[in-house]
Amino acid sequence: MITYPNGKIYVGQDRTNSINYFGSASSELIARDFTEESRRDFTIRRTILWESESASAAEVTQKEAELIRRLQSNNPIIGYNRWPKYVPAPSGRDDATEGGHEE
Repeated sequence: MITYPNGKIYVGQDRTNSINYFGSASSELIARDFTEESRRDFTIRRTILWESESASAAEVTQKEAELIRRLQSNNPIIGYNRWPKYVPAPSGRDDATEGGHEE
């Protein structure tokens, strides 16, 4: 999970264990949330939520989708994931607007 200075998150998978990998979120999407000044000095946090020595690529992708849904990082209010498509709660009440989400 990548956490940006504005609190929004991106959940992705890194099957290479690269120290330099910070996800594949849309740069344009993220840039909209930051001023020129705020882009000059910021900190991004990378948190490993799950890892496996033996999971197949399909299993990793399945776990990624599960975590995206659980953390609601596909909800534009909460994060930068755009897959799987975010579907608001059927009641019309969106937990994100209440300020609550799991971490």
